[in-house]
Amino acid sequence: MRHKHGYRKLGRTSSHRAALLKNLTIALVNSGKIETTLPKAKELRGYIERLITRARLGDFNAHRVVFASLQDKNATNKLVTEIAPKFKERNGGYTRIIKTRIRRGDAAEMAFIEFVA
Repeated sequence: MRHKHGYRKLGRTSSHRAALLKNLTIALVNSGKIETTLPKAKELRGYIERLITRARLGDFNAHRVVFASLQDKNATNKLVTEIAPKFKERNGGYTRIIKTRIRRGDAAEMAFIEFVA
């Protein structure tokens, strides 16, 4: 049983899960909206919201922390200089998840995840 367990395993090893979240975050930062499965979107929400909270400071250390997680210069720069400043006055809740459809083939619940505002 997973009572009070802190995260979703998503059927992957820890390194695979970390790479998945990193790549989903880069895709979301670059495009602003992505469609993925509902459990992945829910897990991504906490990951990216922590990064945005840190990136809101906009200083050199914010760049370092975000780059350490993403390992992508373009996505890091866009997150710290363009996306995070929009949320200066907002205390959390930077993303929204919208359920879309049931995927044909494996009947997985799909959802859009996008930035608010």
